Amino acid sequence: MITSKEKYQYYLEQDKIALGRKKDRHPRLFGDEIWKFEILLRKVEFDRNCRSGFLAGAVGKYHKFRFHRLSVRLGFTIPPGVFGPGLSIPHYGTIVVHGNVRAGRNCRLQEGVTIGATNGSHKAAVIGDNCYFGSGAKVVGAVRIADDVAVGANAVVTTDIAEPGTTWAGIPARKISDRDSHSNLCPALFG
Repeated sequence: MITSKEKYQYYLEQDKIALGRKKDRHPRLFGDEIWKFEILLRKVEFDRNCRSGFLAGAVGKYHKFRFHRLSVRLGFTIPPGVFGPGLSIPHYGTIVVHGNVRAGRNCRLQEGVTIGATNGSHKAAVIGDNCYFGSGAKVVGAVRIADDVAVGANAVVTTDIAEPGTTWAGIPARKISDRDSHSNLCPALFG
């Protein structure tokens, strides 16, 4: 959670590295919409947690407006305060994440991922560090996912994944290998 200006800067830097843009200072004027989305996500988190007063409220509303417009344009429903530093979204496409999800650092979401609650419950997933979710993966309910887990394309996770450093696939998801998620994440995150 972003609780200071220093943490805000740290989150921005880690997101940039996770997106493979370590050498770039700023997003390009045209293109880089996903990077711009992640910057706005972090700005909204910072505004909500660290700013107060009238001027801060006006700036916060402006950031929320821009964030909402870009979310709709890209097809992302990702609320602020859900993901730790190092969020990576490599492609446009529908991504839906429940507001009560809590995810650690270095999470990568491919297009079509849904991480949500079920049956009217507000309890949602708790996801560890260095997790990867392939295209179309679904995580349903208040499940816990260990660190360094890869969830394959179109897998449906409905029960806890307690074994760190494993790969899961299928409907319902089951362990298919002892290979961790690191090959699916930006190597610069671990160096």
